[in-house]
Amino acid sequence: MSFAIGSFVKLLRRMIKQVNNNLIKRERTGWHWLAGSFLCLLTSFAWSQTTNETLLNRCGVVEHERILQQRNPNRLRQINELNQLVQKAQIGGKSLRQAVDETVYRIPVVVHVVHNNAAQTIGGANNGNISDEQIRSQIQVLNEDYRRKEGTNGFNTSAIGADARIEFYLATADPSGNPSSGITRHYYPQKSSFDAFNDDLLLSQIAYWPSNRYLNIWVTTVDTYIGYTQFPSAADTLKGLPASSNELTDGTIIDYRYFGKRIGTVNSASLYALGRTATHEIGHWLGLIHTWGDTDCGDDYVADTPPTEDRSNPFVLLDCQQTYSNCVNGVQTRDLIENYMNYWPDACMNMFTEGQVARMRLVMTLSPRRAQLLKSVLSPLTETDALTISVWPNPITTTESSIDVQLKGSQTFTVDLFDAAGRQLRSYTYTNSPSTRVSVPVAGLATGVYIVRVKTGSEMVSKRLLVQ
Repeated sequence: MSFAIGSFVKLLRRMIKQVNNNLIKRERTGWHWLAGSFLCLLTSFAWSQTTNETLLNRCGVVEHERILQQRNPNRLRQINELNQLVQKAQIGGKSLRQAVDETVYRIPVVVHVVHNNAAQTIGGANNGNISDEQIRSQIQVLNEDYRRKEGTNGFNTSAIGADARIEFYLATADPSGNPSSGITRHYYPQKSSFDAFNDDLLLSQIAYWPSNRYLNIWVTTVDTYIGYTQFPSAADTLKGLPASSNELTDGTIIDYRYFGKRIGTVNSASLYALGRTATHEIGHWLGLIHTWGDTDCGDDYVADTPPTEDRSNPFVLLDCQQTYSNCVNGVQTRDLIENYMNYWPDACMNMFTEGQVARMRLVMTLSPRRAQLLKSVLSPLTETDALTISVWPNPITTTESSIDVQLKGSQTFTVDLFDAAGRQLRSYTYTNSPSTRVSVPVAGLATGVYIVRVKTGSEMVSKRLLVQ
């Protein structure tokens, strides 16, 4: 099928060239009719052969970001602050000639499958309640792509290609410390599909694990877009700003038909059947933007990706034929059609550049929620003979505080939050849990001193928490 589409694309290009050679300017009306006819023919062919794929926008991150900024007027400033922090760190690293950090970051993933299949059967064609096998195939693709693994579709020999040294695994424990497959399933009959602009909060209400400890991926039926993601941002350090729910929607939302590799009749989408939608979207979650900078010939904050014309038109990129951009004083530069942050079909993609890798890894350490996740992964909590708790950050200026709870073995414990007058404001119970990091939301609380208390069956420890 991809060969047939490629043939039509080449035919269209030959016809356009022939028209340019043979038609004069006064025949513009005829030219537009001819080009339009072939474009309609191509679109019609793609419609019938790719289940309307060409009518879908591959990524809704730009449009979704507009919604987030409308909800939180300070968000754009926070994103700009993160970009400035990354840029300063890059300049500082070069000036100090720092060695490359070879640490492999391993990211725990939870996949929330949200569907309206009343029978609640798992797997099979046209079933939003996709199989475990389909989900595991996606994790495999992510690791092939982010680790640039030889012998896989994620390998390249490019001089600027790089191993991101980032791996993904399905979470083995839920937020309460109970064993988990890293997959949750939710029957939601009220909707047959979800809208990129309005339903992200609804999805987080259906299923959500703390985004400073897990990468949340919601897999469902999505309107108009194949997937979309929330960008990371810097901490909001100003006082008195309205509480934001951004942490609840922090993750990736992907249409089930484009999640994972093609398995039999499942994920039969021809252009996007190799799992690269998740690779692309998680690139956004790690701070990358499209190579054209989300505006024609824009800046993607990465030095080794050439300036690119806007390639977001879903009708154009139907094969892997090389394209070129004219962004620098009319000088033609080659588009990185193989780059994961472009819009070409999955089969074209196999590269993150060295600059993109450097940016992703810096974002993991400089964006507060990403840094908290990284700390929870790189610094697992050890067992202690006596109950011990640590509260951070403290003072807190964000919307949630993290509590490190260290104890002997596995125990059931509660985490309670009290105001200065002793009134209980929050209470959470964790059943049969080992030493773990938990979150206590403080959104909406007035500035002042609060008390965090952790209590097991035989011990109790309290700490002061200052909310600014």
